[in-house]
Amino acid sequence: MPPRAAPTARQRRLGSELRKMREHAGLSVADAGKELGADRTRISNTEAGRLGVSAERVRTLAHIYAAPDPAYVDALADMAEERGKGWWEESRGTLSTGALDLAELEHHAISLTVLQVVYIPGLLQTEEYARAVFGQAVPELQPLDVQRRVSYRMQRKRVIERNPATPCTFVVHEAALRMIFPGVDGQRRQLERLVEMSDQQGVSIRVIPFAAGAFPGASASLTYAAGPVPQLDTVALDTAHGSVFLDAEAHLENYRSILRSTLETSLASSEARDFIRKIAKQL
Repeated sequence: MPPRAAPTARQRRLGSELRKMREHAGLSVADAGKELGADRTRISNTEAGRLGVSAERVRTLAHIYAAPDPAYVDALADMAEERGKGWWEESRGTLSTGALDLAELEHHAISLTVLQVVYIPGLLQTEEYARAVFGQAVPELQPLDVQRRVSYRMQRKRVIERNPATPCTFVVHEAALRMIFPGVDGQRRQLERLVEMSDQQGVSIRVIPFAAGAFPGASASLTYAAGPVPQLDTVALDTAHGSVFLDAEAHLENYRSILRSTLETSLASSEARDFIRKIAKQL
């Protein structure tokens, strides 16, 4: 099978984890190839996500590398067994790879924690709100491109609409609740949708009020996707140029700390629901 021209973020992640295991074992690519009976090019392509790998091969490599964590190895083997294309692949070629990788990340996450300061989180947006947000893009998007992005954002909601839904915690700053994108009436409808969603099983919506003052990560816009084991967690940072994915342990621990602080600062779900209702009435 020829190497993949454009592996997904998840395929690259599996490869990078295999590389980490090899490096922790103190083996070179050539050493690994010799132990496995494969040439170094195959090892390199596998670690780059350009070549697929079977669950059996993952376990063989883990044995060669003397990987000490069976839960971690099991999780990697499960990743290797994944077959088929997700719904997001239908948009390949019309949307950025970062947008596709974000949907893939959300789909496979064990749980999601989202922090947004200026915008309502994408998974909670109404079509009206999403259209207004994409309407502010620079350079300006054509109507068809706006519609594609809005439709795609609505499809991403499958993670909270499926059964069972992925447990999601959304931490939203008061600024996002008061920032009017689709007009006053549209913003009110968006806030009413938040109140409705806060009653949905598996969805927790927290609010950081202005009165809480400064907090770590105040400039962040991120999604923390928990994997089956902590080593496979991922942070997706929302930037003006698309999503940036981080999985180094130092980055993960930093963002865990940020989210712990924001959760401590935020209003609990019931208080947040009343807070959102109050702002909606003020509009």
